[in-house]
Amino acid sequence: MLRTCRVLCSQASPSAGGWRPLNFDGGAFHLKGTGELTRALLVLRLCAWPPLVTHGLAVSSDPGDCPEVPQGPALSPHSLSPQLQAWSQRLLGSRLSGALLRASIYGQFVAGETAEEVRGCVQQLQTLGLRPLLAVPTEEEPDSAVKTGEAWYEGNLHAMLRCVDLSRGLLETPGPTGNILMQLKMTALTSTWLCKALTSWVRRPGASLELSPERLAEAMDSGQDLQISCLTAEQNQHLQASLSRLHRVVQVRPSAVVWLRCWAPGALTTVPHPQHARAQHVRLLVDAEYTSLNPALSLLVAALAARWNRPREGGPWVWNTYQAYLKDTHERLQQDAEAADGAGLAFGVKLVRGAYLDKEREVARLQGTEDPTQPDCEATSQSRCLELMLTHVSRRGPVCHLMVASHNEESVCQATKRMWELGIPLDGPVCFGQLLGMCDHVSLALGQAGYAVYKSIPYGSLEEVIPYLIRRAQENRSVLQGARREQELLSQELWRRLLRRGLSVPC
Repeated sequence: MLRTCRVLCSQASPSAGGWRPLNFDGGAFHLKGTGELTRALLVLRLCAWPPLVTHGLAVSSDPGDCPEVPQGPALSPHSLSPQLQAWSQRLLGSRLSGALLRASIYGQFVAGETAEEVRGCVQQLQTLGLRPLLAVPTEEEPDSAVKTGEAWYEGNLHAMLRCVDLSRGLLETPGPTGNILMQLKMTALTSTWLCKALTSWVRRPGASLELSPERLAEAMDSGQDLQISCLTAEQNQHLQASLSRLHRVVQVRPSAVVWLRCWAPGALTTVPHPQHARAQHVRLLVDAEYTSLNPALSLLVAALAARWNRPREGGPWVWNTYQAYLKDTHERLQQDAEAADGAGLAFGVKLVRGAYLDKEREVARLQGTEDPTQPDCEATSQSRCLELMLTHVSRRGPVCHLMVASHNEESVCQATKRMWELGIPLDGPVCFGQLLGMCDHVSLALGQAGYAVYKSIPYGSLEEVIPYLIRRAQENRSVLQGARREQELLSQELWRRLLRRGLSVPC
C-alpha cells in the first residue's frame, strides 16, 4: 500500500502545475513536543493491544454484566463503568486513577473539560496548520429497550447549542481561516425506534408521499402539526418534537459544519445568538449510523437540505455522511448528487470508510440477510466513491463540498493527486478529517502542505468522555491495530531527539 502511495506521489513533480507530492514520513513531527510524542506512542501501543480493546475497554452498567453486551441509550455517561477505569480505580484509587487517565488516554484524544482548555488545544492545533471539529460525546445504543423521554433529547439539544457557542468563539482564535465544524449525531435529537419505523416505510416500494423531504421541511419551517398515517400517535408526536429540535439547531447556526452526534449537556452555559452564528458561517455535517437507521436519517437530512441548502442561503449548510464500505453507497451518492443538482440545491458530503463493520456483518448473519458491507478494503476502494465526489466537486464548484475523512495514507494521497488533476484548489471545497490524537503524521503533512485539515475534538468531563472513547476504540479497532506505521515514525523521531541530545552533551 505504501509503495502504491509513493508511486502515485512520484508521478508529478512539485513544479508541475503547482502540485506538491506528500511524504507521510513523520517529518512534520518536529513541530510537536517530546512529551506529546512520548504520550502518543505509549497510548497508541496500548490501544493497539487487542485484549484491551476487546475486554479491558468493555462497557458495563453493572459489574455482573457481560462485558461484550453494550448498554442502552438511557444510561447516563456517569453510570457507565469501563473495565479499564474500574481496574485502575481498584489499584490506584479514584484520584490517582483519574490523574493517570487524564495524562494518558484522555490527554491524547480529548481537548479538555472547560472552554479555556478547549481553546488551548485549538490554538495548539492551529499552530500546526490544523483546524478544529468539536464534539460533545454522549453514548446511545440503537437497540436499547429503555425509554428516555423527550427530556433526554431536549438536554442534548441544549448541549449542542452550547457547543455552537463555543465553536463560534473559536473563530476569534488566531489560526487558519475557514469553516468552523461541529460534530453531532442525529439520534441525539430523535429516537432510534422512530428512525426504525421511518426506515421500514422508506424502504417500501412507492413509499408514501407523506414522508417526502419537502413536506417535512415545510413542517419544520411552519411548526405546523404533522400527522403521518403510517405512524402511531406517539410516533407522530415524537417526530414533531424531533423536527423542531433539528430546525432549532440549524436555524441557530446555518454556518458551522455540524456532524449530528449524540451529546450530553456540558458545563458551558452561554446561549448562542442566532444572528452571530449566521454571520460566522458555521456548517452542519450529519453522521451516518447503522444501516437499520440510515434511510430515516437520510430522509431527515434531505428535509434539512431542502430548507437550508439553497444557493441563495450560501450553502451547503447541511451535509450527509456516506460510508464507503457499504455496497450501495456509490449508487446512493450518485442519485443524491444528481437530485441536488436537479433541484438546484448545494450538496455537502462527508465520505468515510465506516465504523460499524463488525456489527453490521454480525446482524446480517443473525438475521440471515445479505451482508451490506464490501468484502474487503480493496473492494471498498474500487467502489470509486471518492472519484465520483471529486469529479462532482470539480463540476459544481462552490455549491458542492466534500470532506475526505480517512486515516488511510493511500486514500489521502489519491485524493490530493486527483484534486490537482481536476484543478481543485488546496484550500477550496475539499477538506480532510482525522481524529484528534490519531494519524498525526498524515494530518501534519496535509496541513503543512496547505490543505484544509480538521481534527475531530471531543471535550467534556472524564466520566462523560471515557465511554465515548471506548466506543470509538471498539469501532475503530482495525485503525488502532493498524497504526504500527505511526508508532514506528514516533519511535524514530524520539530516538532522533534522544541521540541528538546525547551528542550535544559536552565531555
